[in-house]
Amino acid sequence: MDLRVCLVATELFAWGRLGGFGAATRLIGGELARRGVRVSVVVPAGEGQRPVEELDGMEVHGFPLHRYPFTRRLYSQMRADVYHSEEPSWGTRLALEAAPAARHVATSQNPKTTSDWSRVERYYPTRRRVYNRLIAPSVDSCVARLDAVYCQAWHTIPKVKEIYGLSTPPGFLPNPVKIPPPSQKPTEPTVCFLGRFDREKCPEAFFGLAEAFPEVRFVAAGAAHDRRRDGELRRRYSGVRNLELPGFLLGAEKERLLSESRVLVNTSVSECLPVSFLEAAAHGCAILSPHDPDGFAIRFGHHVRDGDYASGLRWLLDGGNWREAGERGRRYVSSVHEAGRVIDRHIEAYGRVLATPRPSS
Repeated sequence: MDLRVCLVATELFAWGRLGGFGAATRLIGGELARRGVRVSVVVPAGEGQRPVEELDGMEVHGFPLHRYPFTRRLYSQMRADVYHSEEPSWGTRLALEAAPAARHVATSQNPKTTSDWSRVERYYPTRRRVYNRLIAPSVDSCVARLDAVYCQAWHTIPKVKEIYGLSTPPGFLPNPVKIPPPSQKPTEPTVCFLGRFDREKCPEAFFGLAEAFPEVRFVAAGAAHDRRRDGELRRRYSGVRNLELPGFLLGAEKERLLSESRVLVNTSVSECLPVSFLEAAAHGCAILSPHDPDGFAIRFGHHVRDGDYASGLRWLLDGGNWREAGERGRRYVSSVHEAGRVIDRHIEAYGRVLATPRPSS
């Protein structure tokens, strides 16, 4: 396919960077490359990442975070037909300036209003607060100049239109997930947690559930960025016999855990539509969460209110309610988020912006 796409990324699921944005970006880029698209990625470098790497058929260009302001030339060197930002970022603005003749699109992964940031900003490092005050306004102002803007979740479309002052609502361009073959869940009930053990993820609520349900197997696959916090949590909960803390699980190990699990528990302070929800639903897991993006908790599990995770988990496990909820979730992600369908939508979106004449200046 004679198409060059540059993914403008804030993270990529490799070299020690294990976030949901990065997982979605890597899957999108790898699947595009499998279709014959020439894919490059420009991203802040992870641990041990060289300036240029090959990954899943993509050409990955990494740079030290402190060099971000000086990467404009790097974007121009990609010579892409389409620059696709996987979340509006400083790179979005730099790519727009570096390659004005190309087409530029963005997918809003996790939009936050000023009010949203006032609730969660304390959980982020100082550099994020500096970015929000000094850089974000100039990034926000350039989003309306892009050729197309999309949302990965239906419920964020009005929010993104308002945040960026768009004249029309953004489109829907979902994140992809690979759908495994159906499998039989083990007799022993397993409940899982996927993600960081950082403060905004509130893993203590999951660990407390393990203490309250000693007859259920709990697996928390993740770790904290802060090694001291990570060690303290592991020491504090080491005596909970039905709680396993294997660290981050990748590839086949994560697939095995999800295939064994009946319920995925989310305890975060704030979420949009996390990739972990898609992965869990693809494996027939019910969702237990205080957040209900696109109806994932209400339709495919249980929506936690007032912090009462225990009653929700009890309802899901008693009488096999998790099974019906999980099957509904699997059907939904198979029809909306399945990787092949999603990549079709991406290629169609690129075709539209390339075929649409720009207004004359």
